[in-house]
Amino acid sequence: MAPRIPAPQGLRSLTLCFRPAPTLTTPAAAPSLLLPLVQTANISMREKKKKIRRDPYGWAQAQQRKNANLERRAELDVGRKAAWGSPVHGITTPFVESFDSAGQEEASGGGPRAVAPAEGGTAPPLPTSPHILNYLLSKDELASAIEHARRVTEPVVAAAGTTSDPAKDQKDVEAHAARHAKAVVALQRLTDLRNGNSKDRRHANIRRCIETFGRHVTDVTLPNGAPPPPRDNKPIPKPVRAGPDTGSSEVQIAILTAKIRALALALEGPTGHRDKNNKRSLRLLCHKRQRLMRYMERKERGSGRWQHMLQTLGLSPATWKEQITL
Repeated sequence: MAPRIPAPQGLRSLTLCFRPAPTLTTPAAAPSLLLPLVQTANISMREKKKKIRRDPYGWAQAQQRKNANLERRAELDVGRKAAWGSPVHGITTPFVESFDSAGQEEASGGGPRAVAPAEGGTAPPLPTSPHILNYLLSKDELASAIEHARRVTEPVVAAAGTTSDPAKDQKDVEAHAARHAKAVVALQRLTDLRNGNSKDRRHANIRRCIETFGRHVTDVTLPNGAPPPPRDNKPIPKPVRAGPDTGSSEVQIAILTAKIRALALALEGPTGHRDKNNKRSLRLLCHKRQRLMRYMERKERGSGRWQHMLQTLGLSPATWKEQITL
C-alpha cells in the first residue's frame, strides 16, 4: 500500500499520496483532479550506475543502438528538410534559373539561387529559347521583315543594252548592301533580350511558359497528360483547341513562378528589406500560386501534367502545403 502523510486537523481535505494520479476514463473520475500530482521522472542516475555495474556490455550495446538511432534520425531530418524546399523558391531547377535571362543563356551564372551542381561539380546546362526576341517578336518574323525591307529598298539595275552607267549601278548596289548590313545589326541589337529590361524578360518568360506547359503541347507530348477517367464514366472527346493554351492551371502556376522568382531576387538585394510594398506583393503571389496548386492537386494529381509541372518548376511541398509565412 502506498505510504500516506498525515496532515494537520485543519487540513483534513488535503491528503498527500505518492502514487500517480489516475487517468480520467469516466465523468465520475472528475473529482480526482483535486488530488496532488506527483511527476515521475526517467531513470535516475543511481539506477543508471547500477545497470552499468550489473551489465556493462548490455549497457554499451544500448548506448550504441541509441546513438545509431539518433544519427539516422538526423540524416532523415536533413533529407526531409532538403525535399521540403523553400515556400518561395521551392527547389531551383534549370528551367527556373533560365527565367533570369529569359532563356538566352546556356550556362548557369552561379549565385545563391542557382542550380545545385551535379556530382561532377559542373552545373547542368540551362534550357534556351533563341527563337524568342524582344518586342514580342520571333526570329522568323524578324528574318521575313528584314528580307522584305531588303527587297523594297534594293536599287533598280537597268537591263543590259540600255543607256546606263554600269559603274554607278554597281556603286549603288554596294552602298545598299552596306546600309542593309548596318540595319540588320541594329535590328538584332534592338530585338536581343540581353539588352532588354525586366518587363521585356517577363513577357518572354510568359511566352516560354505557354509553350512549355500549355495543354495544346502537353496533350500531344506527354504520354499520360490527363488523369484517367472514372470506371463508370466513358471518356468524352474534347474539341480541338483553336489556339495556344493560356488559362490552364499549370500555365498560370508557371507564370506566377517566374514573377515570384524575379520579385524575390530583387527583395534579397541589399535594399530589399525596406521594400514593404513589394514584400506584400510577393506574399500575395505565393498565396495565389498555393491556391492554384491545391486546386490542381485535387483535379490533376497523378497525371503527367502534374508530375511534369513539379519536376520542371521544382515546386516542393513547401510551396503549396501548410501555411506560407514570409
